Amino acid sequence: MIAATPPMGWNSWDCYGAAVDEKTVRQNADYMATHLKPYGWDHIVVDIQWYQPTAVNHQYKPFADLAMDGYGRLLPAENRFPSAAGGKGFKPLADYVHSLGLRFGIHIMRGLPRAAAHKHLSVMGIQASCADAADPHSICAWNPDMYGVRADTPQGRAYYESIFALYASWGVDFVKVDDIARELPRCLQELALISEACRACGREMILGLSPGPAQPEYAESLKQYSNMWRITDDFWDDWALLKAMFPRAATWCNHAGPGHWPDADMLPLGAIRQCDSRANRTRFTRDEQITMMTLWCMMRSPLMMGGELTLCDEFTMSLLTKRDVLDILSASHFARPLYTMEDQAAWVALRKDGTGLYLALFNLSDETKGMTQGMAALECGPVRAVTELWSGEQIAAAAAISASLPPHGAKLYFLQQ
Repeated sequence: MIAATPPMGWNSWDCYGAAVDEKTVRQNADYMATHLKPYGWDHIVVDIQWYQPTAVNHQYKPFADLAMDGYGRLLPAENRFPSAAGGKGFKPLADYVHSLGLRFGIHIMRGLPRAAAHKHLSVMGIQASCADAADPHSICAWNPDMYGVRADTPQGRAYYESIFALYASWGVDFVKVDDIARELPRCLQELALISEACRACGREMILGLSPGPAQPEYAESLKQYSNMWRITDDFWDDWALLKAMFPRAATWCNHAGPGHWPDADMLPLGAIRQCDSRANRTRFTRDEQITMMTLWCMMRSPLMMGGELTLCDEFTMSLLTKRDVLDILSASHFARPLYTMEDQAAWVALRKDGTGLYLALFNLSDETKGMTQGMAALECGPVRAVTELWSGEQIAAAAAISASLPPHGAKLYFLQQ
């Protein structure tokens, strides 16, 4: 099954915006293979505008010249990805990532390049031009590169089939499609076409959708056509955004399961915004970082590290390599919030093997808070031992678990039965 558990990996957006280059991708792949692969991290994803030769940060240059072939299919900018020269595309880079035992992914925008339509470039495999496939009334509100595709036409279908055939030839394992998750139902037919082209390309690829917030009333369509979809707009290192994730997670947790995962977005940990300054680090406190990792794992969101891996400090690495916490992604099911209040929250999830359950307590307030959770409310039966997973502290089994939590902090327990 594709995406039987939530994907884990690295994405270039938080640290390099639209400006990541091949050298940077390779160094992050090397680091992941050496230090993180044993813990389940195995995807390397090149985010937006890898086809834009002059990108330098998180900003988009309107109507920039984009690298593409004669069929309107975007190609890696060779000045940024030298191994793509000679029409090789991302295949050499994907081959390198695969040689490390990792998987390779790319970001794409919904639609086809506006320049391809204006130049009347041919669509591969059909007697038609990109102008015939394009919908000039469907333009992304925040990135001007693309027109939407006319999903009710053979030209539109052929265009999407042509790009996924190209990605399959490169060895792509993961495709993040942007400007679509929150555009349903307007783009539902186009999403179906994208999904069909992806599944028919001859190579298994995880299909992710951005940006959010996706709408819960379209959950079944999102599960049918994709493997993961964003439940929020871009998530950054801001406590207000993290606190707002709790009701979102509560809404979406029932839709998490093998092959389809609600996505709380990338983890802005460690060295982020590197295209602005190498000195930049996450603005989250350590306690907020623990809260984020705890919630993402409890709700079983995909985990995509956003920081430059080679600049990880000891604390960041402790988050990324806490095996007992990361195991929740694959070992648990039926995660749900016990409650979500203004100043605190609690979540519970069962282990699939029946050996116990996970309990997470969250202090959402700005002050140190004592929290107590009675065992009776968990309806779990006798508990033999309790371990706080972040610290490893063993706690005597009792009728309730009590803890003092720092502001914006979390405790995560495994209750062994």
